Amino acid sequence: MHSLVEPHAWVALKLPSGNLRVLQVTPNTTISLGKYGSFPSNLIIHRPFHLTYELQDIQPGENFNRLRIVPASELYRDILSSSTSSSSPEGETPVTNDDEDAGNALATSIEYSLVDHESGAVVARTDRAELDASARQTLSIEEIEALKKDGTDAGRGLIAKLLLSHTAIDQKTEYSLAKYKLLKTKKYIRRFCVVPMDVPMLTHWQLEVKDSSKILDMREEMIALLGCWANVHFGGEDRCENESIQGSDNHEQKDLQHSSGRWLVVDDTGGLLVAAMAERMGILYSSENSSAGQENEPTSSDAPQEQFSTHEAAVTNLGEPPSDKGGDNSNDDSIDMVAQVQEIAESTSSLQVAKVTSHGDNRPRSNDLKVPFAHSNTLTVIHANQQPNLAFLREYGFDITNPAQAPDHPLASHLMTISWLQLVEPELDPTYTTKLSDVSPEVLRSWKANRRGTYHRKRRRWAKIRHIVDTTRKGEFSGLVVASTMDPISIMRHVGPLLAGGAPIAIYSQSIEPLTALVDCYSIARRAAWVSNPPEEVAGKTQEELENWPGNEEFPLNPSLVLGASLQTSRVRKWQVLPGRTHPLMTGRGGAEGYIFTAWRVKPAEGKVEARGKARTRKRKLDESAKS
Repeated sequence: MHSLVEPHAWVALKLPSGNLRVLQVTPNTTISLGKYGSFPSNLIIHRPFHLTYELQDIQPGENFNRLRIVPASELYRDILSSSTSSSSPEGETPVTNDDEDAGNALATSIEYSLVDHESGAVVARTDRAELDASARQTLSIEEIEALKKDGTDAGRGLIAKLLLSHTAIDQKTEYSLAKYKLLKTKKYIRRFCVVPMDVPMLTHWQLEVKDSSKILDMREEMIALLGCWANVHFGGEDRCENESIQGSDNHEQKDLQHSSGRWLVVDDTGGLLVAAMAERMGILYSSENSSAGQENEPTSSDAPQEQFSTHEAAVTNLGEPPSDKGGDNSNDDSIDMVAQVQEIAESTSSLQVAKVTSHGDNRPRSNDLKVPFAHSNTLTVIHANQQPNLAFLREYGFDITNPAQAPDHPLASHLMTISWLQLVEPELDPTYTTKLSDVSPEVLRSWKANRRGTYHRKRRRWAKIRHIVDTTRKGEFSGLVVASTMDPISIMRHVGPLLAGGAPIAIYSQSIEPLTALVDCYSIARRAAWVSNPPEEVAGKTQEELENWPGNEEFPLNPSLVLGASLQTSRVRKWQVLPGRTHPLMTGRGGAEGYIFTAWRVKPAEGKVEARGKARTRKRKLDESAKS
């Protein structure tokens, strides 16, 4: 997870009202917050997350708001300060600002208080606001609208005048006064907090703001349970598949047996489940060095900007990206690069990338039949459409439908997709069965550039699909995670044999009925009936044939392949904790409850199982103790 706001990253702006504004931080643009104002996007780029900013007043000659970082002492002043006495101005810690914000900072060492003349108690206090005798009148709607349009002091002046104009402010209790002040602060203060768009925030945004049905009403606690029961974790570093084509077939099954961290996923939540699993495995976010290297747009105040030429004093200085300058030795550099590539191709290192020369132009090109996927720490997504629906991965800089996707993103080499047709009956898929014939370099040189590009693109696509289908059908996966509206029994019929022994299984469903039927298929009663009186169709079958047995009416699935089948649910509820009034909050959202099926894949023992060792009964122990 990045600690700074990167250019072109998706973030969520948390407003004082509690609403979220999800947007992409594009350099050299203006971010508008509606009634709160607008500011240049460069002011928050390369700044840390979870900082609270305050939109200052628009200065003369400018059409945007400058930002001020609100320190923690100012954010929690009302909580830390005493409610019965005002703190002295001399004991207050001054707020320090950066050099670039020193000219924008206002004095904060003076505190104004509203004191009741009869009792002498402080009933309201405010900072950095001008209080006068005329403010002690009830404000009308026209006056409030005029103060809102004026927009001075980031809304604190309006909040102070609202408190002072309240005729019954002295009759409020301490709790009522704090509640009233908090309500007005949320309504009029011009502040926002930049929070990262991680998986919990994306889940909350989809549930509360957007359409919750797109993610099957899957709450944050259900996503956490799926990851825990499926034992999703980082599977270790591994090389990419860049071995020679002749030796890859001989060692492919051996690599699958020794590889770890290969999970099978059926995701109908638009990619939210895949994002949650990738975050646990450490492959969701690209490295900060690679993301910084890809950024070529100037975000510095010194860089030429047509749109923000007058904003140089307010734009964050992020440094000028280095520019590549070509020299006279470009031909020598290309020759050296070809020599280095040839040396790497001849070596036997596991991280080598074979290069071949084609088209007769002495330019190194990668082999079309090489696949960039890793052996371990991978996700294989099974989908029902021509392309998988993983739209939520775009929030993290990865678009699986984009042919020009950057190859340095971790998901580019650790995420594989396969359709149900390719998994069940791959011979019916023309992309899998149709292989382009090899063409000699002389013929390739005679083709046009567009035809050559199409030829190479089809060969690369065939090699990737062939690799994904073959490795998936060979199985030995470390776990299975499902969040789908499909029948879980049909899913387990085709996916269950692909799991390795001891692999965990976690299946999410909005309703309990499909999972109840699945639990019954693997119940103890059905397993006992299978052992005592197996069906006639399985007589004489081998263990591999029993694992792929399609089932019948009495036994929809082979009950001996799964142990520990159980069903559970969990829901986090917020409670109001008050003396004599403790109860769950009645404002919680509805929707589907959600249930999870958990189990473990096992390999049935072949032959007769016998116990070994000496068995000493309790009667013998009692006799020996009586003799002694």
